[in-house]
Amino acid sequence: MKCELFSWWDTNARDLPWRFGRTTPWGILISEVMSQQTQMSRVVDYWTSWMGAWPDAASLAEASTAEVITAWGRLGYPRRALRLQECATVVAEQYGNELPRTYDELVALPGIGDYTASAVMSFAFGERIAVIDTNVRRVLWRTFKGKESFGGATKPEERKLAQALLPQDAKESVTWNEALIELGALVCTAKNPKIDKDPWASYSRFYANGCPNMGQRRTRPRQSFKGTNRHVRGIVLNALRSLADREQPTLPRAEVEQLWNDHVQLDACIASLDEDGLIEIGPNGSVRLPV
Repeated sequence: MKCELFSWWDTNARDLPWRFGRTTPWGILISEVMSQQTQMSRVVDYWTSWMGAWPDAASLAEASTAEVITAWGRLGYPRRALRLQECATVVAEQYGNELPRTYDELVALPGIGDYTASAVMSFAFGERIAVIDTNVRRVLWRTFKGKESFGGATKPEERKLAQALLPQDAKESVTWNEALIELGALVCTAKNPKIDKDPWASYSRFYANGCPNMGQRRTRPRQSFKGTNRHVRGIVLNALRSLADREQPTLPRAEVEQLWNDHVQLDACIASLDEDGLIEIGPNGSVRLPV
């Protein structure tokens, strides 16, 4: 099975700018944070621009908060951008501008969880460690258990399976991790798996069982984005980003009120953005990005 997977990876891996040894460990960390809950097609341009502006932790740490939030653009969950800058400050000041090389040190950095720490250990440092995201869980659980992976937090039995299957050779384990993530993203997808292109199709218990409960989730149905607080927060941030080049990039209250008709919801979203450190509220209800 390893041979089939590696052969498929060699032929089908996407040529992303942070792959194949073309970036630094810091660049890999940025790519992993940006890619969470975001389509890869949207990440490439943002990553390229970001790394052009701030190629290492020290340069990001010195940037203004407004610059960081503006550069994050429409990647979603802009709080991640601030956490990245907090992470950069720690790396620059406590680790001499070099990412720490142990899992415990990585996961202790601001905004860095198990998945990102594991991905950096594997893809940046070549260490043997299981990298477990939604794609990996879906591929392994379907192939070897014959059942759908229902999402939510990684369960102990899923982690145990991933650890048991990980190749013993460190170099092979890196390829294994990369290939599983790619296979889940491109072929063994949640709702419409491309069975005829799956290198593991003949081994898959899930396919053999007729794809039971395919695409189902234990989590609540996804809420429509339009009209949500997240939507309104994005409208406010996008309006402020458009002012970034002005000498006084402040949005007066009268213009703020034109952004969204429900002013109760608008004010609640502005308050939450201020609480998250993403904006500053000025005199008479004006707003701006943090300096």
